[in-house]
Amino acid sequence: MGKSLLISNITIADAKNSHFTGDVFVEDGKIKEVAASIAKVADVHIDAAGKNWTVVPGFIDVHIHGASSFDTMDATTEALNGFASALPREGTTSFLATTMTQSDEAISAALHNASLFTADETQAEMLGVHLEGPFVSTKRAGAQPVEHMIAPSSELFNKWQALSGNRIKLVTVAPELENGLAFIEEVTKSGVVASLGHTDATSDIVHSAVEAGANHITHLYNQMSPFHHREPGVVGGAFLEDTAMVELIVDGIHSHPKAVNLAYRQKGASRIILITDAMRAKGLPPGTYDLGGQDVEVTHNDARLPDGTLAGSILTMENAAKNMKAMTNCTLAELVAMTSTNAANQLGLVNKGKIEPGKDADLTIVDEDWNVQLTICRGNLTYSKEEL
Repeated sequence: MGKSLLISNITIADAKNSHFTGDVFVEDGKIKEVAASIAKVADVHIDAAGKNWTVVPGFIDVHIHGASSFDTMDATTEALNGFASALPREGTTSFLATTMTQSDEAISAALHNASLFTADETQAEMLGVHLEGPFVSTKRAGAQPVEHMIAPSSELFNKWQALSGNRIKLVTVAPELENGLAFIEEVTKSGVVASLGHTDATSDIVHSAVEAGANHITHLYNQMSPFHHREPGVVGGAFLEDTAMVELIVDGIHSHPKAVNLAYRQKGASRIILITDAMRAKGLPPGTYDLGGQDVEVTHNDARLPDGTLAGSILTMENAAKNMKAMTNCTLAELVAMTSTNAANQLGLVNKGKIEPGKDADLTIVDEDWNVQLTICRGNLTYSKEEL
């Protein structure tokens, strides 16, 4: 018998409109039982009686470059170990290691490194890779280096996918580029999520891309053609395409709170995935840090290139959830959807994003203000704010 864990007297929440006080029993990394009361002895017992705690599915971050001084593009085992170890502190139990626009050699090295990495029981699980760039538009570069941007290439993507051990799960692409729509059609058929991002596309091209198979928008509002009443752009297209899931960086910097609220009202909580887009400086003091060979000035609030361009974020998933609640007054069930269940569904992860028997025991325990108290990755207590 494997290690067991019992959580008792806690509010249990999911992405449906239901939550109740009860117990959760975990064994061998899986949720075995969810009930009003469970009379079992476990190796680890977490009793939430009188604490006003809620257990939710562990946060899933599908767009994160790094944290705690480490970055996916470092292409080292130490780097992936480093930020996989840091993420449970913010309630994140799984993630997509995200690349950025660089040379073929640099991206190849990062992908090969990812192919070799498996998280241990103390870390957030790396679900795969989000390939952000180089198939993006120079007109909407942001902090992605323009000199390495190229038109979408199925041949190059297939080479990278093989190098990654088929771990690329999501790819960001500008559909207006040469071969963009054909590329989207091909990668979608292979089971990879095609996302529109760093793009200057028109709303008509967005529609064509969705028809070709794209169903995801990389960091809505940021580095894409904005809404205009004579050309709705990618933003307008994202709002109009019902099947498109949108990522949001809810730090109060990347998007105005009213823009966040607009997305919430237009797309609904079932079509929003909260992300961090965090870079290596997350969790570190202010200073100068590297992002793809570029100096990034980091304050307590943001990360920017010397010219003021935002360069990812230092946001945590914990704060993304808190900010979303403050900006939209969304429900508990909606927060669960936006921090976990939607991402699991989008990536086809049938064992994650829900608190049900048979699912992976990826669980985050929060207090009434959504401060993370405990994080459980695949049945292992990986973070505790205080000693139990």
